[in-house]
Amino acid sequence: VAYYDAERRMTVAQRRLDSRAWTFTRLPSTLGWDSHNYVTMVLDRDGFLHVSGNMHCVPLVYFRSTQPLDAASLRREPAMTGEREKRVTYPVFLRDKEGRIVFRYRDGSSGRGDDLYNVYDEQTRSWSRLCDQPLVSGGGLMNAYCTLPKRGPDGRFHMVWVWRDTPDCATNHDLSYARSDDLRHWTDSAGRPLALPITLQTGEVIDPVPAGGGLLNANRELGFDHQGRPVVTYHKYDAAGDLQIYAARREESGWRIVQVSQWKGYRWEFNGGGTIVAEVNIAAVRPLADGRLALNYRYGRGSGTWVLDGQTLQPIAGANAPPEDLAIPASIRKIESTFPGMLKHIRPDSGQADHAAYFLVWETLPAHRDRPREPPLPDPSALRVVRLDR
Repeated sequence: VAYYDAERRMTVAQRRLDSRAWTFTRLPSTLGWDSHNYVTMVLDRDGFLHVSGNMHCVPLVYFRSTQPLDAASLRREPAMTGEREKRVTYPVFLRDKEGRIVFRYRDGSSGRGDDLYNVYDEQTRSWSRLCDQPLVSGGGLMNAYCTLPKRGPDGRFHMVWVWRDTPDCATNHDLSYARSDDLRHWTDSAGRPLALPITLQTGEVIDPVPAGGGLLNANRELGFDHQGRPVVTYHKYDAAGDLQIYAARREESGWRIVQVSQWKGYRWEFNGGGTIVAEVNIAAVRPLADGRLALNYRYGRGSGTWVLDGQTLQPIAGANAPPEDLAIPASIRKIESTFPGMLKHIRPDSGQADHAAYFLVWETLPAHRDRPREPPLPDPSALRVVRLDR
């Protein structure tokens, strides 16, 4: 488990499954007040740990273990490739179809950044560029906020993103899409090759929402219907200026865009920089057994689940969706702290296990635009690992 402890130190906790004793390795990196500076971790195919994090437009922070399955042997590495590693944000580890570790990050800042991909070779214990060029580039005029490339039912990697012109979150625009068989060669939804780097001018735009049009980089989700077609859920302002939820699906003739919500007189006016407190949350669609789709949502007036018609994407009045396969019990979701305003966080693990699903659970106050809070402050909360058997 990689996290920040009560003193904000980057920490890796480890235990054997047949033991209750945890060991703690505290790394020489301390967090400030910026939620961009999360920590992420992965195991390579030889069992060596890789940890990265605590970065927001700063030089690369990366640790690698010298012994398999041994967090105590983590050591700071000065570089991966040694190029474009001075202004790093949003580190993500993922795997390609061969099981190799891929490291994605942004070089640059909000409004002026490119997404770069590295790949790791276990034999040489070295990193190299997966792509000779950035995957997406704003050309110094904007940057892309991309979802993690996601394996679809067709075996391809699919990805959606929005462009942003400045650090102001109101300047998100142009919901876009690309897909790939190998994370190196990319096409649009019709299979036409896309030269790298993908730009606003060369990429495929699903919905040309303008800046100030209600598009947000935190709410653009990718799911798939029962035929394996990509379905993108997001929000924007309608003609009356109200915020609405939309679903876009790639069909034979192109992208079908459907307004799912019918909210009247509701507008979430978000703007500015820093991590905002989300007034609206939407999930990716999940296919139901009968061909319909379920879409979870929360907004300023309530929350729930829409059941969408599998043919039209329109919500079905009065329809109820069955619970998700691994629904988190209410006892886990219950907030334990008595400090006002505390939230419960439940995050799935980044690995895979056939017999169970693992989650990290903890409590904090909500986002605060990445600014320090004034006392009084809540006591440190417990960090727990929760296992749900399949």
